[in-house]
Amino acid sequence: MFKEISNKYIRYLFIFVFCILIFFSALQLNFLWLFGYSPSYKDIKAPTQRVGSELYTADSVLIGRYFKENRTPVNFNEISPNVINALVATEDARFYQHIGIDFRSLISSTISTATGDKRGGSTITQQLAKNLYRTRYNKAQGVIKHIPVVRTVITKFKEWMTAIKLESNYSKNDIITMYLNTVSFGNNTYGIKTASRVYFDKQALDLNIPEAALLVGMLKGTTTYNPLRSPERALERRNVVLAQMNKYKYINNEQLNTYKNSPLKLKEGQVDDSSDGDSYLRSAVAKYLEKWCTENGYDLYEDGLKIYTTIDSKLQKYAEEAVNEQMKTLQRRFYSVWGKEDPWYDSEKNKVDYPARAKKNLPAFASLVKKYNNNTDSIDAYFNKKKKMKIFTWNGDRDTLFSTMDSIAYYGKILNTGMMTLDPFEGKIKVWVGGIDHKFFKYDHVNQSKRQAGSTFKPFAYLAALESGLSPCDTFTDKPVSISYQEHGKTEVWEPKNSSYSNTYQEMSLRLAMARSVNTITAQVTEKVGWDNVVKWAHQVGIDSKLESVPSVSLGSNDVTVFEMVKAYGTFLNNGIKTDPILVERITDLDGKVIKEFKAKKTRVLTEEISWLMLYMFRGGMEEPGGTSQALWEWDLWKKNNQIGGKTGTSSDYVDAWYMGITKDLVTGVWVGCDERTAHFKNGETGEGARTALPIFAKFMEKVYHDESTGYTYGPFPKPTVKINIKYNCPTPRYVPETSDSDTLQIDSLDTGDPFFKENETQDQPQQAQSVEEKKPTDTKPQKTETVVPLTKKEERELRRQQRKLEKDKKEEQQANQR
Repeated sequence: MFKEISNKYIRYLFIFVFCILIFFSALQLNFLWLFGYSPSYKDIKAPTQRVGSELYTADSVLIGRYFKENRTPVNFNEISPNVINALVATEDARFYQHIGIDFRSLISSTISTATGDKRGGSTITQQLAKNLYRTRYNKAQGVIKHIPVVRTVITKFKEWMTAIKLESNYSKNDIITMYLNTVSFGNNTYGIKTASRVYFDKQALDLNIPEAALLVGMLKGTTTYNPLRSPERALERRNVVLAQMNKYKYINNEQLNTYKNSPLKLKEGQVDDSSDGDSYLRSAVAKYLEKWCTENGYDLYEDGLKIYTTIDSKLQKYAEEAVNEQMKTLQRRFYSVWGKEDPWYDSEKNKVDYPARAKKNLPAFASLVKKYNNNTDSIDAYFNKKKKMKIFTWNGDRDTLFSTMDSIAYYGKILNTGMMTLDPFEGKIKVWVGGIDHKFFKYDHVNQSKRQAGSTFKPFAYLAALESGLSPCDTFTDKPVSISYQEHGKTEVWEPKNSSYSNTYQEMSLRLAMARSVNTITAQVTEKVGWDNVVKWAHQVGIDSKLESVPSVSLGSNDVTVFEMVKAYGTFLNNGIKTDPILVERITDLDGKVIKEFKAKKTRVLTEEISWLMLYMFRGGMEEPGGTSQALWEWDLWKKNNQIGGKTGTSSDYVDAWYMGITKDLVTGVWVGCDERTAHFKNGETGEGARTALPIFAKFMEKVYHDESTGYTYGPFPKPTVKINIKYNCPTPRYVPETSDSDTLQIDSLDTGDPFFKENETQDQPQQAQSVEEKKPTDTKPQKTETVVPLTKKEERELRRQQRKLEKDKKEEQQANQR
């Protein structure tokens, strides 16, 4: 082909050009996998900057980021001209004249290198190509990466090609902006915006000349010239950059002298420095989106997504405050209860050596057994060796000298919590508090931790009763119960006891029995409807965990999560429609374009009549005499005819404490306990749900109601929208004991300000749908036809004792808050 060219010099030139073209074509196509990856036209048009994703609340408050490289991109007009001038003067003085390769600078640097003065010749565009497309990473080098000199030459050629492509597709301002968005400034800080925040706590647009010079100077070596670690070297390098700016007329001599003699003025800003997030919420969202990201080809840590959660920032703040306030009090109470005694006892009251057991579950234990040939003395010496460590305390993180065994024992006594609030109508999670401190306790107590639900599971037995045809007014007697059942082919007998270990032998309506959380009546109801049906209805309304179908199921013997319990209770408030909660509302790209919107899945599982009756049953906790929710009267929750339904729960030996609260708008679940199940309170006075978990709910709702801007207000539950055919209007009459003691609590004083009894009950019905039962005179005024059931002397004393305890706890808490 070239033989037709008679002039040999021209022929050689054509052959040379042809070979160059072939070479660069092979380079671009990665011929025989020799050269590795080269950016394609598509890559050039849509460069990936590995930008972390941002996490927002529903009201657009930034609450965290996910990143491998801590970077937030900015536009050219958001960067101070001082930064641009410093960069060009120092890194590429002819940036605005060359085409991506500065041949004059290249020749100059080659000569300098040959004479021993090593100097780089890369342009800003070439450095961008290297940073943006990682042309020097192993996966981009192909087979030739094993040939040292050739490897370097080929890499340089690829950077030249990529630089020219960038120059042909982008303006100079675009290129310099992309460069400043990609470079590292040390301390896991990428991009000029993040660096400005980290080192000077200001926007990139506000950087002055010395600050800009300092950041640009760091690019020569982010470790060597890090101002936080090596301020003297950073200052020296900053002055070199200032000299370059003076050389190229960006600053005058007077400015140079002034700035060179000025000290470093750092002001460290608050920016996330971890890629996995430092909150339960961020970890929960990452888990929530894991499947979606995989199925749709997104990388949560590099694709610059903007994730808008369903979380309400104000509600989240108030929940965290309520948790902190109450958990401090509870931890102090826990220490007071046990003193110097260890709290680890099993259900048979036998002492448990928890630290010794936990030690054997550590990953290091097996390797130490092998290393020391099972020599217990050597193993124990390792675990008992003191070392410096930072521990969690309610007064802030503390540095101390602890052995591994000390640490196990210390954290085995720490109380934790999980709290979630749901808007069941839209299925949006408004609050997510996974524990007391994510830095020290990674385990999420909302959706990871499963614990015995205690009496908060009882409503599912009463739901099964309503579904079987019983009414809230049907009565059972509080008496000893013995239930036979088959287990593994053998007949077993279950004899549940009330929390007081006694029986009143009184007849109680289902509503009163649920309000007082009477175990014996719940057991009778479970036997009547069948424990299989209790399991069935629990699953139907939202419990997903495997449930053992046994007689004790209604007393909360199975392990469930806070997430499941809130979801299930939400079904009752949402007119019998089960809603699968969502944690993320929408996802957009960097430019705000919506990529995905999430909607909660809804399924009707109960009739509107049954769901309304269940809300009426839940209100019994406040409205019925001796209801377990009546500690809520201590808080400012009862304005404007407000109604709250709820259920306390306490598992055996006071290991797990729960409160499930329902208002007209929200459902909230709270669990409190130690992660180590053998650690627990000693009695109900200190450890039951009404004294541990309930105050968190109460404090939270009080804060929410007091802030009108939240949009959540006092008010009654919605009226029924359908005809209620099942008899329900049978509140238990109040008995007022005669007493003149100043420190006692009169029974009807619990009814102060209570708008929900007697005459107001009929107002719950829509005018067009009053039930036949309500039209009977005996139902409209039940106190004339019902037998008055007085509280026993023991119950009177218990109510007085509870009131005194509440007053004492409140006083202690006030004193603690003052301290």
